[in-house]
Amino acid sequence: MFLPAALDPPAIVVPAAARACDPAIRALLLAPPGPGVDSVSLACSLRLEPGDRVLRRIVLEGSQASGVEIDCRGATIGQVEAAPRLDAFTVEIRSLARPSGWDRPSGITIRNCAIFGHVRVWGMGVNGQGVAVKASSHSLGHTERAQAAAPTGVSILDSTITASGHIPLYLAPGVTRFTLRDSKLSGRSTSTALYLDAESAENLIEGNEFAVATGREAIAVDGSARNRIVGNRFELGGQGGVWLYRNCGEGGTVRHQTPSDNVITGNVFHGGGFFQAEAITVNSRGGWRLYCGEDAGYPFGSSLDNGDGGTGNVVAPNRAQ
Repeated sequence: MFLPAALDPPAIVVPAAARACDPAIRALLLAPPGPGVDSVSLACSLRLEPGDRVLRRIVLEGSQASGVEIDCRGATIGQVEAAPRLDAFTVEIRSLARPSGWDRPSGITIRNCAIFGHVRVWGMGVNGQGVAVKASSHSLGHTERAQAAAPTGVSILDSTITASGHIPLYLAPGVTRFTLRDSKLSGRSTSTALYLDAESAENLIEGNEFAVATGREAIAVDGSARNRIVGNRFELGGQGGVWLYRNCGEGGTVRHQTPSDNVITGNVFHGGGFFQAEAITVNSRGGWRLYCGEDAGYPFGSSLDNGDGGTGNVVAPNRAQ
């Protein structure tokens, strides 16, 4: 049965804390990556030492990763000198497709880490053009399906993510109740510092520093709803701050949810360019993209209306310096 998009996703059942990793898992993570063996799938909680350097990619996948906590205690994850491939996520938190449906992780916490590279949280697809995302988007109820399939209740706390060309933190379609708090995003990205993709919702971005040299706005709120972006500091470097829009039609995927009911308050924006649009721009695209017609033929969402459609957003008070 189709549920209206305005309804909240189901309440999270907080998972039990995962067991502690044994010494062999820690040793594997700290060993240099070998040919074809550059990642480790974790289903246990990991406590590192301040001088540790994890050179292998960390994958947290499916419900087996629920309740995992990674406490780096200042340790490093990722190779500082490396410019990783776009698909080589330093930390990847993802759902698994099972014959019975999507198997998603929940209740994961990452704290006190220095992460180099990029972090991706995803369910049906790594972005809005994923095969399963596109297929689901062609019928009503897509927002609810995407949210039920994607990771939920993930937190990154008191950490740094240093980008080396790609988006440092990307929440893919359907991710809900993610928290980024008291952390710093730095480095460089040809795109944004943080991307909240279509159908994601109820994420909390609080008390962070955004100091990424970006090629566009710092945070993209792309068809993402009911998020709270509060008490952050942005070093804009002449780019935009937080822009809200709906990425109509790209890749043939119908975007259902609008960028609505977000709260963006108590933020400080520094270093906006003289000719740059406002640090916060609601409905920034207005349906003006060459690919907006790629999702034509469906009587709902961005197929029916290319407009951004954002309503109910609270975007004050904030401060520009």
